Amino acid sequence: MSLGQKITKIRKEKKLSQVDVASYVGVSRDAISKYERDDIVPSVENANKIAQILGVSLDYLMSEDDNLEVVDIDMLNRMKEIQRLNEDNKSTVIKIIDAFIRDTKTKKAYA
Repeated sequence: MSLGQKITKIRKEKKLSQVDVASYVGVSRDAISKYERDDIVPSVENANKIAQILGVSLDYLMSEDDNLEVVDIDMLNRMKEIQRLNEDNKSTVIKIIDAFIRDTKTKKAYA
């Protein structure tokens, strides 16, 4: 998937308009349209801003590897916060997450 296709896909999933993205990045709506059509490539600075507003990593956005998974920046920031906890609290959070994932998988299996 091209850079433009990724921008378009994620922008629509996030229910953002080209104007929303353009306003955040500080470019025209026409520039966002050209990025999405792969007519032009954004500067690294603008690509980073686009990744931020879309909530994905710059690596994901710029990678030509279609198998690279979307990195949810909010989740990544949460994980960084968990890493800063003391070992007891970190262990508690991990147990809660593991239990939730296990329960969710069980519910899906019996649904």
